[in-house]
Amino acid sequence: MSTEIKAEIAGIVFEILVEQGARISAGGTILVIESMKMEIPVDSPGEGVVAELCVSAGDVVAVGQVLARIKE
Repeated sequence: MSTEIKAEIAGIVFEILVEQGARISAGGTILVIESMKMEIPVDSPGEGVVAELCVSAGDVVAVGQVLARIKE
């Protein structure tokens, strides 16, 4: 089973902190979105493996856009 991590705010992907295939714990930060000069961390809701990163640093993202998929 996999979980989609979606953007809750529009902005620019400032930094990606994990690689595809990496194990991540619940609450671990996957990436950071910059919006209105603020850096907003995007955290994993659960433990698992980063199955797919759907964005790259510098990408513009919209609300609801899939950023990553976590396989539990």
